Amino acid sequence: MAEPITAAPDPEGRGQSRRQQILDAAAACFIREGFHGASIARIAKEAGMSAGNLYHFFSGKEAMIAALVQRRLDQSLTLFAEIKAAADPVQAMLERVAFSLEQQTDPDQAALGLEILAEAGRNPGVAKIVRDADAAIRVHLIRLYQGAREAHGLPATNTEAEMDVNEAAKPEGEAEAVTEVLVAIFQGLPARAISHPELDRDRLLPVLRQALEFLLLTRRQDSSTLGPPALRTSGL
Repeated sequence: MAEPITAAPDPEGRGQSRRQQILDAAAACFIREGFHGASIARIAKEAGMSAGNLYHFFSGKEAMIAALVQRRLDQSLTLFAEIKAAADPVQAMLERVAFSLEQQTDPDQAALGLEILAEAGRNPGVAKIVRDADAAIRVHLIRLYQGAREAHGLPATNTEAEMDVNEAAKPEGEAEAVTEVLVAIFQGLPARAISHPELDRDRLLPVLRQALEFLLLTRRQDSSTLGPPALRTSGL
């Protein structure tokens, strides 16, 4: 009689699950105690394992930050892929503003993001992790900006060669400037969530959508024709 077939062990799957468990624990400890206040022993206890076992998955706290940043980046890239695949990228972006607003103003996520940025300001290793992720976000956002404008019959300012992610030269010009403004708006929300926890998200949401639509679809003009009349006539 043939022996029953059993499923093969899945150590890689279990390992990934344990990594996520450690990252959740590290995030909780960084939020509560800060990067320097959270010891490996405390993180291991939060994760329900020994410190020795934790070191099988991460070499230290900096490696955990790298994985947390990568996890957030992967979420952003998944969101960008959904928008790119939509029939109308602009509408797809506008529909996802509520999700981004909720995520960016979540108190725990805001505290974690600001803690990582603070560490990047004094730790070159963490600074490189954060800057590499930021560069990836900007490249994909510029592509989305171009695709959104082209879908609405508006000119995009950068060539495909400039947008090749493997090119050493960074894209320049209007697309990058608009992208910087978009990033500044949404990455500034965590600071607002900490400084102004009573922030009215319901009132902010339509204004964010209007700002996004304006930045994506406005036909660019000479800067002297933009802005309130008083500023245009005064030359300010």
